[in-house]
Parts: sequence; C-alpha cells; structure tokens
Amino acid sequence: MPPVSELMMFALALAAAGVVAGLLAGLFGIGGGAILVPVFYQVFGLLGIDDAVRMHLSVGTSLAIIVPTSVRSFLSHYKRGVVDMALLRNWTIAVPLGAILASVIAASISSGTLRLIFAVIALAVAFRMLLNRASWRLGSDLPANPVKWLVGVAIGILSGLMGIGGGVLNNTFMTLYNRPIHQAVATSAGVGVLISIPGLFGYVWAGWGMPGLPPFSTGFINWIAVGLIIPITLLVAPLGVRAAHAMNRRQLEVGFGIFMILIAARFFYSLYG
Repeated sequence: MPPVSELMMFALALAAAGVVAGLLAGLFGIGGGAILVPVFYQVFGLLGIDDAVRMHLSVGTSLAIIVPTSVRSFLSHYKRGVVDMALLRNWTIAVPLGAILASVIAASISSGTLRLIFAVIALAVAFRMLLNRASWRLGSDLPANPVKWLVGVAIGILSGLMGIGGGVLNNTFMTLYNRPIHQAVATSAGVGVLISIPGLFGYVWAGWGMPGLPPFSTGFINWIAVGLIIPITLLVAPLGVRAAHAMNRRQLEVGFGIFMILIAARFFYSLYG
C-alpha cells in the first residue's frame, strides 16, 4: 500500500478529474469518461492493481460515475427545451443493447485489447474534433430506420468499450445530419443515460468474481472512486451546461482533440513502448 501522502495526491488527482468531467458533461453533453478512464488507469496502476483487470476496472467505474452525471446534465438541458426526445425514444432499445453488448465483449477480451480499442477510438474522436468543419454534412436530416437504429447500437457498443457517455459520437452523428450543435449536445446527455445504466450492470456482471480486484469493488466497479467523484461531477455539471450556451466552442474542441491524442499516445505506449 502506498504512503498516505501518495494516496492524498491520488485523491486530489481524482477530484480534479471529477471537476473536469463534470464540466465536460454539461459543455459537450458527454459523461466525462474520456477524462476519467485514463486517470483511473494511472491511479489504479500506482495502487498496484493487477494489470489484467486494471483497464476493465477503469472503464466500468467510469460508466458508474456517468450515470448521475448524465442524468443531471440531461435534466438541465431538458429544461431548456432543446433535447431531441424523438431520437432518444427511437434509441430506447438500440443504445442500451449496444452498451450491454460492449460489456459482453469486454468480458472476453484482454486489458491490452481494451486499451487498444480506447486508443483507436480516441484518435478518431481527436481528428474529428481538430478537423471538423461546420459545413460538413451527410444529409439534411437524420437517416430513417434501420440505419438510425443501427447507429444507436454502434454508439452504445463503442461508448461501452471506452467507458464514455457517447456524447462525442452522438454529437458527430447529429451535426453531420444538419442538427444544431446545441440540440446535439443536449440530446447527447440523454444518450449518456441510456449507455451508462445498462453499462454499469453489464460491467458488474463481466467482472463478477474476478481475481485481483481492489477492495470495495463489485465486478469491474470500484465504489471508492465512484463515491469520491460523483458529488463533484454533480456539482459542476450545470456550470458546463451554462457555458455550453454562452461560449465559443471551436477552441474548446481543438483543446479536447489535442488531449485525446495525448491519451491515445499514452495507451499506445503502454502497449508497444
């Protein structure tokens, strides 16, 4: 067990990550998992968590934290009347199905494979953020079913494997089909709810009885980290919502894109360095 001073530093790092995750939840309609997963991976490593479960634990714990964060962010956006409820209703089965499939996949793959998946998707998200142009369009409105339904399943799977709320993926989907960015952000908070709740139970099942898990863990969910970060994210998520309706988003997108490249590089290094 590391010294108390080191544990305090880890707790402060987690708390800072919680602030950033909460702001991002409101600002981009995302759950903050893109911040939390790499932080958890580092902290769990420093605490000596078995590498075989370290990434799975990071992803599952992130999804557990996203549950209340996404709900709080969704309700804040819903009050402003900009959520596309028709799309969310269409995805009521599709997105949770994808999240459950993600936990099934995670139960059968190694920590290294899960890190590789995270890194590849993070790079794709980063390039989308850095190269995105408002003029890019695939259509004038969202595609009809079954394409739209299958997109919901895909968002659920990819997000569940990364431990994120699906906001970046849904923002990309909606804006490419001519939906306003504020509507995309608001709807993404609802998508996060559809991903995180089934994802939480899926990762509990996937990690049930696994050796090497730290104390106070249920499957791949560590409740100490959950209990530490949830109050912080709930407190600051509404601040992100207010900022989303008042700020120039382009600089934030570029900064977030660069951050995702650095995270992807960290995971690639852990695999091949």
